[in-house]
Amino acid sequence: MEKMTIAITGMSCGHCVRAVSDALKTVDGVRVDDVQVGSATVAFDPAATPADRVRAAVTDAIEDAGYEARAA
Repeated sequence: MEKMTIAITGMSCGHCVRAVSDALKTVDGVRVDDVQVGSATVAFDPAATPADRVRAAVTDAIEDAGYEARAA
């Protein structure tokens, strides 16, 4: 498993952490390792899903939840 950390802006509380965590749980092929105010770390199998596809899917999920995301 490979890990990827995404920086997230617009988060400020536990509700935000829960919203991002829930959004990330919907991304196929990704395991949510940690979500904190300002960042999220996910794990994935690069043999099954390329890193660029994971990055795009994770970023889309976070942005759909109402936050701004970028790979850290």
